[in-house]
Amino acid sequence: MLNKIAFSIGPIDVHWYGIILGTAALVGLLLAIQEGKRFGIVPDFFMDLLLIGVPSAIIGARIYYVAFQWSDYKNNLAEIFMIWHGGIAIYGALIGAIIGGYFYFRAKGYPFWRLVDICAPGLIVGQAIGRWGNFMNQEAHGGPVDESFLRNTLHLPNFIVTQMNIEGTFYHPTFLYESLWNVVGLLLLLWLRRRPFLRAGELFFSYLIWYSIGRFFVEGLRTDSLDFTGPTWLAAFMNALWSPMKLVFEPGVMTYGGNVRISQLLAVLLVIAAIVVIIVRRKKGYANAHYADPIVSTKAPAAKAAGLEEEFDTKGADSQL
Repeated sequence: MLNKIAFSIGPIDVHWYGIILGTAALVGLLLAIQEGKRFGIVPDFFMDLLLIGVPSAIIGARIYYVAFQWSDYKNNLAEIFMIWHGGIAIYGALIGAIIGGYFYFRAKGYPFWRLVDICAPGLIVGQAIGRWGNFMNQEAHGGPVDESFLRNTLHLPNFIVTQMNIEGTFYHPTFLYESLWNVVGLLLLLWLRRRPFLRAGELFFSYLIWYSIGRFFVEGLRTDSLDFTGPTWLAAFMNALWSPMKLVFEPGVMTYGGNVRISQLLAVLLVIAAIVVIIVRRKKGYANAHYADPIVSTKAPAAKAAGLEEEFDTKGADSQL
């Protein structure tokens, strides 16, 4: 088992989990900064976004988890704030980051859909790297498997196989499955953003679709999913969608005794919603701007000057009439 603590400074232990998450945020930031330069957006803009996005993501991740596990917290409200005890959710982090980003973009005068497009590759690479924090903590894994499956079927290196041995039982490295899926997704997004047909907002929707598809199938292997007891038809529908995986894998048990995994249901809803929104925005003319079009802040000096000039020309024409 790998040591969760990277190093100590006096009484303070620095965990690999925190280092890995910090690295994930930094790599995502660098990707956004690099792409932002193509549109004349200064690096400081994205650095400030990170300062807003990370706390928003942590708060959103915690609220999401607590909301679905309220019975564990309602009699001990102080535990809600003790995130070091575990209990955060990636979808909640995404929701929190989007909300924080929306208000930040609005304050800076930038169009929301154009900026989330730029941030999408940074989000997915951050998730690809961040999953290795789960690896170090031996968490977010799947159900039991034979050691031979990890070594001889998946041909995983010894350090991964050893870390997947938890108290004498080997488990599915679902962190690895999702990380690799996200790496492929990153390559897809980098290819898509140079395609002339791509409209504003569609790179972000592509990220949602790709990530959610992978999350749906990987989630079915996990043993720590948030779940609830839903209608029989809904559980049957979710099981039918996941059934191709049964040709190779056994589904993980549901820890809380429900019959529907919340992350799987949300993943399906996000895929459907993203596709519908893309179609509707195109048909209604809401997505006329292309990804490659210039991005201009309504609060930038140049934009204000252009606005004043346009207003002056209009008044001049009115006076001549």
